[in-house]
Amino acid sequence: MPLTKAIFRQNCLDKIKNSPKHNRIYKNAKINKELIKELKKFKNLKILFYTSLPFEANTAKSINILRKKYKIFVPFMEGESFKMVPFRLPLKKRKFGIYEAGNSLRKIKKIDVAIVPVVGVDGNLQRVGFGKGMYDRFFAKLKKRPYTIFIQSEYCYTKELICDDYDITCDLIITPHVRVQNKNMVINRK
Repeated sequence: MPLTKAIFRQNCLDKIKNSPKHNRIYKNAKINKELIKELKKFKNLKILFYTSLPFEANTAKSINILRKKYKIFVPFMEGESFKMVPFRLPLKKRKFGIYEAGNSLRKIKKIDVAIVPVVGVDGNLQRVGFGKGMYDRFFAKLKKRPYTIFIQSEYCYTKELICDDYDITCDLIITPHVRVQNKNMVINRK
C-alpha cells in the first residue's frame, strides 16, 4: 500500500501525541533557543507566529522575547483561512481550541518571516499540516513569500513526495534535535 498524505499525517500525529510528556519543557526550550538565535540575525522584522496547541511546540517564550524588538503577528481565524492581527494580550480560546489575539481592522499585507507549525514534511520539504489547508490558503493570498520556518515538536519526515503543488514549503525546519536548511529554495530578495 503506497504512502498517502493522510496516512503519513496520522502516523506523525500519533508520534507527536505519544511522545513522552516529561521532556516537553526541555524540547520547547531547545526549539525556542534555536528559533531566537535564527531570528536575531535579522533587523526590523514583521513575524507571523502561531499560538500553540497542547501537543505542538510551544513558542510563547520566543514571542515574549522577540516582541520587544520585532512586530509580532498571530493568526485570527476567518472562514477557511485566517488573517494576521497584532499579537496582544489577553489571548482568548477560540475555534479548534486555539488561543487568538483580538480582531483588528488593520490590513497587514506583508510579513518578513512566518513561523509555521507542521505535523510532518515530505521529500520536497513541503508541509503536512492538520488537513484544514488554512496556511496554504493564507500563503496563496500573499504577494511576496516570506522566509518560512517550520517548527516540529517531533521530527517527522518521509522521502516520499506525497504533498500537493499548493502545499507550502520552508526555508528552515527546527525541531528539538534536528535542523534542516532547505538548499533547494531560490529566494528573490529585492
